[in-house]
Amino acid sequence: MPDTSQPSLHRHQLAYLNDAGWSALTQRAWDEPVRDCLEHWAWQQLPLVVSRQAPGLPEGMLSLGLPAPTQWERRRIALRVPLQHVLEFSDFPPASAVVDQLPPSIRSIWLGLCAALTRLGVGVRVHGSVGMQHLTALPYTHADSDIDLTLPVQSAAMADNVVALLLAATLALPRRIDGELLLPDGGALAWREWQPWRQGRTDQLLVKRLHGVALETGLRWLHAEPAA
Repeated sequence: MPDTSQPSLHRHQLAYLNDAGWSALTQRAWDEPVRDCLEHWAWQQLPLVVSRQAPGLPEGMLSLGLPAPTQWERRRIALRVPLQHVLEFSDFPPASAVVDQLPPSIRSIWLGLCAALTRLGVGVRVHGSVGMQHLTALPYTHADSDIDLTLPVQSAAMADNVVALLLAATLALPRRIDGELLLPDGGALAWREWQPWRQGRTDQLLVKRLHGVALETGLRWLHAEPAA
């Protein structure tokens, strides 16, 4: 089992709770739809999602989210959970794993994109509604749902290559591809904002990290060490 004593986390990771964690959550005061949703999550041992950590969060606590499916009004349930109640951390599924959610006519294009990203050394994963539907087997998506990707990159050149592949894929795929480039220090930025910045059409990028957001310039921030 992974060591959760001092985890190195980033947004969009999965957190699986132990029985004590679910017991503590379900005993809180909730309205009926939220309670029903949480009880289903506890019964099925489904994951929560690591979110941006709230300012002033006490030591040993984590901000987690539960993006509920359609049957629970697509609520976004914000939770605070003691780290000791997390059984393990994991990741959203690889992009290739959700191919069955796509129309048969575009599955080969999708798998081709996944293979091309793998050749670049990118372990691309799917979060958002498509990823949650894959994990839970509950209804999240519709015919026009965006596909949200997490794309780990190690350098500016690697990000250039990844964005070029994604831009080409958007011409062939009817579904919108959204998501973020995940940086070595755990920060992330919208992949669609990368090329305009590299071309000088914007001079700042909005980078989201576990504990906040910042407008970044230059390239020094790309080489930051991972947070402890």
